[in-house]
Amino acid sequence: MVVDRVHRTPRILPPDAKAILRDVAGAGPVRAYVGGVVLNHLGWAAALGLRTGIFGKQADDEAGSFLRAAMDALGIEHQLLRDGSATSLAEIFVDDAGARAIYMAPGATAETSAAQVRSQHAAFIRRAARLTTEVSQLPLAAALAALEIARAAGIATVVDLDVPPSEAVPGLGDAATLDAVLRAADLLKPAKAAAREVVPATGSDPLAMARAMRARFGCGAVVVTDGEAGCAISAPAFEGFVPARAVKAVDSTGAGDAFLGGLLVALHHGLGWEAAGRLANACGAVCVEKLGAFPDDPARARARVLELYDGPPLALRPPPPRAARAAAEPALDTLDVALAELAVLRARLRPGAFGAAVDAIRAAGAAGGRVHVTGIGKPEHVARYAASLLASTGTPATFLHATEVVHGGAGQIVAGDVVIAISNSGETAELRPAVEAIRRMGAQLLAVTGRPDSWLARAADVVLDAGVAREGGELGLAPRASVAAEVLVLAALSSALEQAQGFTSADYHARHPAGELGKRSRGRNR
Repeated sequence: MVVDRVHRTPRILPPDAKAILRDVAGAGPVRAYVGGVVLNHLGWAAALGLRTGIFGKQADDEAGSFLRAAMDALGIEHQLLRDGSATSLAEIFVDDAGARAIYMAPGATAETSAAQVRSQHAAFIRRAARLTTEVSQLPLAAALAALEIARAAGIATVVDLDVPPSEAVPGLGDAATLDAVLRAADLLKPAKAAAREVVPATGSDPLAMARAMRARFGCGAVVVTDGEAGCAISAPAFEGFVPARAVKAVDSTGAGDAFLGGLLVALHHGLGWEAAGRLANACGAVCVEKLGAFPDDPARARARVLELYDGPPLALRPPPPRAARAAAEPALDTLDVALAELAVLRARLRPGAFGAAVDAIRAAGAAGGRVHVTGIGKPEHVARYAASLLASTGTPATFLHATEVVHGGAGQIVAGDVVIAISNSGETAELRPAVEAIRRMGAQLLAVTGRPDSWLARAADVVLDAGVAREGGELGLAPRASVAAEVLVLAALSSALEQAQGFTSADYHARHPAGELGKRSRGRNR
């Protein structure tokens, strides 16, 4: 995800040379365009109707806002951490023949870590049908983490080897990690210059390069781009060179990115490899006909690609209406946050705390004690659900109104009962008098909280961790992920109690004889 600052120059300069810059499309000596290896190819895929999304790191700066606005305009979903030092930038000098020189300042992209990919973006990755990443600016360890998550989930992987290994190592990581990244690709797309350095014995033959790289790294397919000449493909059902369409080049920046966008669309629609190469070549050709690598006019880009494409008929889906995208994106982002936070919580949870909670509740029940569930605010609603769930699965439980406890509600508690108190912060002021009254009545306290160091946790006999770092939503304030965590932790506890007590389908039916669940539980032996 890069802001490309494009300059027009009469020629690409050698050292110690000077030239006067020309105006860029009437914008003066420099104009900002949307760019970046991954964002570019996702943009071209989106222009051709593919649903796309991007994750990673930006800064909360003007450049980041510029890129996010472009993503929104084209319907590219995004899950972005905005804590980078600066959004990535490239200074691009384009000469009159369309050749260019690029100077990159990776900024936030270079600050992306493997740990952040695993903890913040794993759920987003798992929603994909295919994951793409690059060897260009992203640290190799971060790229490898994304690839490993995708492969573990059975998701196809694509790696764009945009720079030669001599630039990737040590700039982006070490040689062993680069090797692992390339081996993790189901589809590897190197530029010819990069491929030549990886397999120098193949000379200048791009098809020999593709064949050799596929054998070396065990990829399902390798596609080597050869600029205006076309592409070489080595795949199980096809090996050959697909020539490009001849067009007048204005700016060659991002041609390989656009190529990959077209290739992804072709693979999604099940085109054969030769036809896929033709669609990819058409995208690359359309890209070089204008300044900038991103399809800022997607309707025109789409029409021109179909005009140049000379393969089998292709029925492309239209991109979703912008209004629908704007409404759906925050909803999906919130789900992604909740899923990611729950995954982190699950990795942190251990069975010991659940075992202690089960033992406390079963011991209380054996002695004639009962279970009560309480909370303030949103946890009050969670408490009502949890009491109902426990009761329906063999652990009689009642809801306890926390603010009524000190107004007579404590009378429903007797010594030996267990009270489950829910509070994300564990510091809710209104809950303290209730907890103190509960203790005076001789009940045990089981805390479900996001803060194991909180006042509530210190007051409790048993603590169940339901902590999340993010809630989701634009403000990140309203309880969303924390409520999901509390609900699922209590649901997990009910499941453990159900099994510990030998609760059967017949037992469930006795408590729930009506409705669809009553029908499903009737007559079962377990």
